[in-house]
Amino acid sequence: MTVPSSALGRLLRTPRGLGAAIVLAIIVLAAILAPVIAPYDYAAQNLRNANMDPGALHWLGTDEFGRDLFSRIIYGARTSLTVGVTSISISMVCGMALGAAAGYFGGAFDRVVTMVVDLSWSFPEILLALILIAILGPGLASTMIAISIAYLAQFTRLTRAQVMALKSETYVEATISLGAGSGHVLFRHLLPNAVTPVIVAGMLATGDAIILEATLGFFGLGAQPPTPSWGAMMSSGTAQIFIAPWIIIFPGLAIAITVIAINLFGDALIDALDIRQRLREG
Repeated sequence: MTVPSSALGRLLRTPRGLGAAIVLAIIVLAAILAPVIAPYDYAAQNLRNANMDPGALHWLGTDEFGRDLFSRIIYGARTSLTVGVTSISISMVCGMALGAAAGYFGGAFDRVVTMVVDLSWSFPEILLALILIAILGPGLASTMIAISIAYLAQFTRLTRAQVMALKSETYVEATISLGAGSGHVLFRHLLPNAVTPVIVAGMLATGDAIILEATLGFFGLGAQPPTPSWGAMMSSGTAQIFIAPWIIIFPGLAIAITVIAINLFGDALIDALDIRQRLREG
């Protein structure tokens, strides 16, 4: 989606939108430049420095194996952002395809898609993800697949509702009466007008996906060692909470800051694009 320049200007003129955009840019750049920024190897252990307090040598302290926590949090941002963005992108593409086809063609296909979507919608995302990982096994790839499927229902439902509202518009009926095929109507007229609310919803869902990834990592079902994960760091920190509380505090702060920034940016984007008004009119 290309955000119109006027909407982008409105977004960046609000303190909420500008502040969230700056925070997200810093987090993304830190994740991309992790090999340059991180002062230590995230997997390097030094048991003599285990549970070291935050200081000049280790800015955020060390964990129970003497690994630098700042370096691990920066590399953990790569894991969380990769899982969150990739999972939601896959879920959005598949959900838009299913929802658009169901809303446009209707009939038995629509009933089957709606039944499956409603069934999966009845399960909390965390429960559905746990069931899928129990089947697929723990790991980063399994986590992305599980999160993609867990959030598929909401994008399918949203796209279906948008397409069903749009296909009764005069310009769509006129295009069909002129002999346009289904593919032309869907990809040239319906989806371009239905995509904006879906993408904004996808951005908001990315924050939820990061929390879900951290939750799975906390249970040891996400990224496997030695790959750093904010959730796994918090899990290991629970055993050290009275000895080295920073092990659980700083990864938790990283999750909170990232998710809050995503949600604030998403809310500002909704206001800039007048999504709520467009949904009411639809």
